[in-house]
Amino acid sequence: MAPRPKIVVKDMDLAYGDVMVQRDLNFTVNEGDVFAIMGRSGCGKSTLMKQLIGLKTPARGDAWYDGKALWAAEPEERQAMVRHFGILYQNGALWSSLTLGENVALPLAEYTDLSERDIHDLACLKLGLVGLDGFEDYYPAQLSGGMRKRAGLARAMALDPDILFFDEPSAGLDPISSRRLDDLILALRDSLGCTVVIVSHELASIFAIANNSIFLDAEEKRAIDGGDPKVLVRESVHPHVREFLTRGEPVEAVR
Repeated sequence: MAPRPKIVVKDMDLAYGDVMVQRDLNFTVNEGDVFAIMGRSGCGKSTLMKQLIGLKTPARGDAWYDGKALWAAEPEERQAMVRHFGILYQNGALWSSLTLGENVALPLAEYTDLSERDIHDLACLKLGLVGLDGFEDYYPAQLSGGMRKRAGLARAMALDPDILFFDEPSAGLDPISSRRLDDLILALRDSLGCTVVIVSHELASIFAIANNSIFLDAEEKRAIDGGDPKVLVRESVHPHVREFLTRGEPVEAVR
């Protein structure tokens, strides 16, 4: 069966005022992909993420979700599209004054008509899915960094999103916690049938979970390659891509 496009980016320019960050971006994220946005610091990875989730208007072009253009849509329609996204920010972005259960319950209370009891039960269910069953009354400060990441993931999944976006999900985690989070992302992708887009510079995570990618080059200000990172590390013709994916080491030392 041919892959089904979930996100199609066409002719997109990223800019801050007169400063061009990336130009002429064209790529497709297929349904069920774990898609990595890669590149060196300052190349525009986080800026691209902001365009994709509706936080920053592109200088040109658009992103189509299941055939619907995000930025050409009316504001109300765009908000409805964005509600199908789940977003895990780099620091988890949990409210420190709320328990984990209350954090996960927030989007359910705002965007659904569920009863208070149903919201509580769903919040506990989402926390259970990420291995935090029984932690609904804990506050973020009482948790390790890895547990806070998982709590943020539970909140990102609160509204059963079609697409999960992750901004540096492994940042600040030790290797074991990072690998556990990678395994959890894959398990949730498979069990929930969602599509995943990640911004990451962590090679171990990229190789472990990504099956598709785009590489943004800071010097050329365009995407110079894309595809499965495990293939790119061996076959890319672009020196910047190979250097990024090997950190200057022989290919055999990376895998």
